[in-house]
Amino acid sequence: MAIESNQRTTDAAAGPAGGVDYESVPADYLAARQLKKGAAGWVLLAGLGVSYVISGDYAGWNLGLAQGGFGGMLIATLVMGAMYLCMVLTLAELSAALPTAGGGYSFARRALGPWGGYLTGTAILLEYALAPAAIAVFIGGYVNALVGIDGWVVYLGSYLIFVGIHLWGVGEALKTMFVISLLAVLAIGVFAVGMAPHFDAANLFDITVNERATGASAFLPEGYIGVWAALPFAIWLFLAVEGVPLAAEEAADPARDMPRGIITAMLVLILFGALVLALAPGGAGADFMKDHGAPLVGALEAVYGEGSALAAFV
Repeated sequence: MAIESNQRTTDAAAGPAGGVDYESVPADYLAARQLKKGAAGWVLLAGLGVSYVISGDYAGWNLGLAQGGFGGMLIATLVMGAMYLCMVLTLAELSAALPTAGGGYSFARRALGPWGGYLTGTAILLEYALAPAAIAVFIGGYVNALVGIDGWVVYLGSYLIFVGIHLWGVGEALKTMFVISLLAVLAIGVFAVGMAPHFDAANLFDITVNERATGASAFLPEGYIGVWAALPFAIWLFLAVEGVPLAAEEAADPARDMPRGIITAMLVLILFGALVLALAPGGAGADFMKDHGAPLVGALEAVYGEGSALAAFV
């Protein structure tokens, strides 16, 4: 925030830049709006990063199997993983140098000016507005697998519950988020242990090959174009980890904690992504997984039967 204050003062003194003007405000105005410094260590930041993304391990990614088969989804995941790893390393440096709560907006504004910051901030807002809608659909798939109820009732209920928790208070929302995230991590661990003995590499390539597609094979049943088509689904394994820098201002030591936290979160997400991508189709079959609404539950039910304790827990 101090950096942002200096930038505003400089901009105001220089006059309008790029059609944008700023109101000069006293230092105590921004000081009163600073977040609580020292509230987050690197472990907490890593936990935040994992909690932002972990819902994507439960659904969404498997739809990429229908677009590119296991091979196409694997290549798409490697591409997205490399892209996000590079972005995370960049954000680790930027958030250490500019520890402000603006995150990507602040970085873009400093580098590209007011309009660059505005466009970046708008894109980030759109991302975080649309992602919960997709997650509500994922929740519907798992609720349907558990109790047989799906549709708008579940979606609306999900929104009401989580909006209510946030209105209850920031502290309560964070505690609830971490409890849910810990349960989600535990469930992925249970899933991995339960599916590992049933892994069969042949199950990864059971999708019918589209002979009309260029480069089609058992590895790429939809051909080379399937890799491109699977990219939007591979992003679910990493989407939103870039939100960690939003907590930079609250870090105890941003120069040390931010790089450690965000890189650790990314490494954990790579591990989780590899587990679900290999074990779900490897145990239950890629063809069965490609359009399943609750892939982790569906995979466990395929090998242990419907109503199994493992599937119910996950």
